[in-house]
Amino acid sequence: MSTTALVASIPSPDTGVLYLGPLPLRAYAFGIIIGALLAIWMTERRYVARGGRAGAVGDIAIWAIPSGIIGARIYHVLTSPELYFGEGRNPVEALYIWNGGLGIWGAVAGGAVGAWIACRRYGVRPSELADALAPGLLVAQAVGRLGNYFNQELFGRPTDLPWGLEIDVANRPNGFEQFATFHPTFLYELLWNLAAALLIVLIDRRVRLTHGRAWWLYVMLYTAGRVWTEALRIDTANMIGPFRLNVWTSILVFALGAVMFWWCTRRSRREPDVAVGTDDAGGGSTRE
Repeated sequence: MSTTALVASIPSPDTGVLYLGPLPLRAYAFGIIIGALLAIWMTERRYVARGGRAGAVGDIAIWAIPSGIIGARIYHVLTSPELYFGEGRNPVEALYIWNGGLGIWGAVAGGAVGAWIACRRYGVRPSELADALAPGLLVAQAVGRLGNYFNQELFGRPTDLPWGLEIDVANRPNGFEQFATFHPTFLYELLWNLAAALLIVLIDRRVRLTHGRAWWLYVMLYTAGRVWTEALRIDTANMIGPFRLNVWTSILVFALGAVMFWWCTRRSRREPDVAVGTDDAGGGSTRE
């Protein structure tokens, strides 16, 4: 590793945990919390601007966030069972969410279930909420990736590029101890997510994305970026053929997003737009 590359590299934080007395404050948790608050704020603004009821997004978030965390943990356990089950493992540790281990796919799926239940409860169309949520969720995911930076985890292959990320020896995978700088995949995904959020907002201003189209555009943009960032990573992962499990998941979800975007576009041409929060006949509010 050249001196020039080291000088031009990105340093990693010494620790991802700060202590308030005996209480540990984890940077990853802060990233999730701040990201969630930003997503709620952005979604509320978009939803109200589209004619929705003020406060509805906060009501739904109370259901969606806990179910998203549960879904994220379930996905992690199901895709990494060797960490919790088998000889020498303690299955009870699958419940120790504070030790880390969350999967974004499970978070989105679990959050969607919670949001759908809440939408039914509060008389909100799920597609309208999803369209309002799309850019805010990308921003939340971008902020959440800072947790990987503080934890020195989920980085990519070794690199001599000027923006290579310095990783302590203790955090380098087996076989990579001799390398000092690695691709900062957290940064790549962070920037991709922010760019995707901006793109959705700009397109939505020119061509109003209704009937779930903003949501499915989010799905396509996020998974397209996830394919190449995931392919760079060198952390331990389950493989299916030549690719990591999350690469296959990204490809399949992208295909689903493309089909659904096409279907929603056809639907939007058949059905006239109606104000958010009103019934299909143009009547009063659907709020219960």
